[in-house]
Amino acid sequence: MSNERVPGREALTSARRVVVKIGSALLTNDGRGLDESAIGGWVDQIAALHGRGIEVVLVSSGAVAAGMVRLGWSARPSAVHELQAAAAVGQTVLGQCYEGHFTRHGLRSAQILLTHDDLSNRKRYLNARSALRTLVALRVVPVINENDTVVTDEIRFGDNDTLGALVANLLEAEALLILTDQEGLFDADPRLHPGAQLIHEGRADDPRLIAMAGGGGALGRGGMTTKMRAARLAARSGAVTAIASGRQADVLTRLIEGERLGTLLRPEHAPLAARKRWLAGQLQVRGSLTLDAGAVGVLRERGSSLLPVGVKASSGRFVRGDMVVCLDEQGERVAKGLVNYGSDETARILGQPSHRIEGLLGYMEAPELIHRDNLVIL
Repeated sequence: MSNERVPGREALTSARRVVVKIGSALLTNDGRGLDESAIGGWVDQIAALHGRGIEVVLVSSGAVAAGMVRLGWSARPSAVHELQAAAAVGQTVLGQCYEGHFTRHGLRSAQILLTHDDLSNRKRYLNARSALRTLVALRVVPVINENDTVVTDEIRFGDNDTLGALVANLLEAEALLILTDQEGLFDADPRLHPGAQLIHEGRADDPRLIAMAGGGGALGRGGMTTKMRAARLAARSGAVTAIASGRQADVLTRLIEGERLGTLLRPEHAPLAARKRWLAGQLQVRGSLTLDAGAVGVLRERGSSLLPVGVKASSGRFVRGDMVVCLDEQGERVAKGLVNYGSDETARILGQPSHRIEGLLGYMEAPELIHRDNLVIL
């Protein structure tokens, strides 16, 4: 669509919510234990962003690596139970370190352990989103890590780059800032090719850039390949991704000020358009809502949210967050979207004005049955 404005570096300067991901090699000074001085520096920068009114969610690696150092292990073990033990030991060390540094700035932090499964299960996804939105509204900095202690397959195959992208989708952040031990994405491996050139900007889905990405190091699990994958995932909700060296002075504040650091990966579409395309691509529909003529007209002509007062009937079994299709009275498809109430609750509020929802259900999740941001016209 030619009138879409695809974000570039200006998205960083205007961002009100960002996800920052810091990798293991940085946090542990390449395996020599938690680098508390460096962590303090990143916390100082996050505090500076907070001072500008920017909400920051931190995705932090380092639990397994920190646990290895605390346990005196010099090499990453291959046995799953040993990795779990290292994660359990290291997570407490990591959490205490962040809390101490955020306290210096009068900020509160919250530890959240997630798995990729938490973000693929719709109910848990919505619960995680509600908790995180509440925390950022309270000006608390969530510190998120994978729950490596209990999820064995995530220890072997997961990576926090991907988790950071999923969190960016979850919270509809404008930007994902990935701090690594490299300056950004190069056109060849700079460790093997001294003449490799830094790629300053590109599209997140550019197959040429994906082909240039390399593998991970000994401590972390995510090289540039996972960072490119993360950029593509973040782009689903229209977020830009910046990959930059966490060892550069004031890297976060400089990125937010629009300085040409690292590699910026742009989404193909503007944020709202990207989200609408994602919704349109969801094939699994759990139920249907039949709308009266007035509701159909409002959706098509004004792009409004769907209120329960305009719904005449519902069918199917669905829960909050499921995809449902909206039909007109002749059974023609009008729209589809993510519903705010399950099928039982929906049946009780059909045709009712929004101010009656709480009285009918005992609570009100939202005044609309489907919010316009979660609705796409067919």
